[in-house]
Amino acid sequence: MGDPRADRTTVDEPVDLTTPSERWLWKKDTLREPTILQSFAFDEVNGHLYALQVTEGGGEAGDLCLSRLDQDGDRLGHMYLPGFGHGVSMGVQNASDGTVWIWTEADAVGGYGQGVTRFRFVDGATRTRAQVHVRRPVPGSTNNQPAVCMATRRIAVRHRVDGVPRYRVWGLDAFVAGDYTTHLADFPQTGAHPDPAVPFQGYALHGDHLYQLAGAAYDEAANPPSGHGNTYVSRLDVRTGALVQRARTEAGYSLDHREPEGLAVRRAGGLRLCIGLASGERGARRFSVYCKPFTPLSRSPRT
Repeated sequence: MGDPRADRTTVDEPVDLTTPSERWLWKKDTLREPTILQSFAFDEVNGHLYALQVTEGGGEAGDLCLSRLDQDGDRLGHMYLPGFGHGVSMGVQNASDGTVWIWTEADAVGGYGQGVTRFRFVDGATRTRAQVHVRRPVPGSTNNQPAVCMATRRIAVRHRVDGVPRYRVWGLDAFVAGDYTTHLADFPQTGAHPDPAVPFQGYALHGDHLYQLAGAAYDEAANPPSGHGNTYVSRLDVRTGALVQRARTEAGYSLDHREPEGLAVRRAGGLRLCIGLASGERGARRFSVYCKPFTPLSRSPRT
């Protein structure tokens, strides 16, 4: 995967969401659990991909499984996170001393984490709520879900206040130190899909851009495969909270089931916005990842 520091693409430039997606991983069955992929994130320093799933039958309790994969999508290890949440989003932090920290939601109520936490990956281990420091950066909020941008050393937490989803962004160093008062941005979730009833499926932070994913699995009546799905990706400006761009994507439309699950930014080798897609029968799910490469907005094709 290479060192992301070699990538010259400025974090000020967004990925054009109308750029056609390119297939990266296809129908992989390498996650530890037979359930649907929920979210994923890159450790670009070490060339690893981390992916979260809800365990079979663990939805109400918020039981998660975390898999570590190589660049071919083959599993290198796993660990279990009982009572952590739904895995809507996650992040990877590369510390200056070489430590890799995994950020997830934590302390599940009704299947969703009410705070966030970070921990080290240990193959074969089970990490419980009692073994981690649960952070509650937005008092009174529910359903906390983190995303990390290592390009700018920032962390975002999607959360709900009075049931309404919002985003708040901090400097990562201040957040790790427990300073939640000096946040950089705070704005409501908006524009993820033309139909607000369609499920939200993940988000990613990169510079001043926050990318969102929304869409449903194929359904013969409401979302038939013949229509190539109702999945949308969108981009908010972190500085203003405004919806800047939204586009429908037909990436992986030939997949059966085809449920969008998870969004992540990959920097090494060229900036890409990566979309997770679940497929397969219940009890034997597979996952695919498609990526939209960076193309300057003025030159990207409109196909």
